[in-house]
Amino acid sequence: MDWQPITESQIWDKILQAEARMNPEQSRLWSAIKILPQKWKQTPYGTEGNGFWVVAILGELVLWFNDIEDGFNVSRYKNHGEIEEYWCNQDELEWAVQSLSNLIQQGYNLPKCSPPIAGEYGADT
Repeated sequence: MDWQPITESQIWDKILQAEARMNPEQSRLWSAIKILPQKWKQTPYGTEGNGFWVVAILGELVLWFNDIEDGFNVSRYKNHGEIEEYWCNQDELEWAVQSLSNLIQQGYNLPKCSPPIAGEYGADT
């Protein structure tokens, strides 16, 4: 089966389902940072799917959906419309919102999963 990028309708389904699961604190933050979903560029991983859906902005951070890995991520950006950092988290939207809340309140973020790192790996390391 070939990979297909997520549609706008599908991203809205994920957003609405997550909103129903958010606790009051997450919901308040989400209300302040959410935007209408927009496709933003990300090179090189986002090229094939014409970018990734960004669903929230907080300062220099964007909350976006990685449809290759099927999860929400938080990344930095410098130029509007371009995601600077690629992450492979498979987080639900409310988890990513909680991560931003943690960053605001306590100064820490949840761990992030990086893309594959080139190299040889074996049992004799």
